Amino acid sequence: MNDPFMNLKSSMKKTIFKDLSFSNERKSAVREAIRTNQQSQLDNWNSETIIAILESVQHESKDGYHISIQLFQKNERTFQKNEGLLYTLLHLLENKEILTSNWMNKKKCYSLNSKGKQYLAAYKQENSKQVSLKHLLEEASL
Repeated sequence: MNDPFMNLKSSMKKTIFKDLSFSNERKSAVREAIRTNQQSQLDNWNSETIIAILESVQHESKDGYHISIQLFQKNERTFQKNEGLLYTLLHLLENKEILTSNWMNKKKCYSLNSKGKQYLAAYKQENSKQVSLKHLLEEASL
């Protein structure tokens, strides 16, 4: 995963803050705050929505538009009035290293990586009502 401070560092070099630096302790604290915030955001999503997204990119990479079309065809209406939320969730899943992304033909395409495949297999293997989404996400991020 890319260093989340890279863009900040390069931007700061061009400003009056060019001599400002972050201690390793501060960097760790910020990373932990980001991780905690992402986990709480993921807990707010319906597990069926997340599974539908993972199934959508299980066999081939897709951009957000094609993922949203497939979700709509599956009668998943979570993003019907606010498609931007789909990209928020895709980004969170990418940060949890369940999805990977790459640019193809000027479009960001998402695919399931090995952790995502393990997560999806575990979710399908267990009765979905018995498996905690939070527990599986925590396992996938180890």
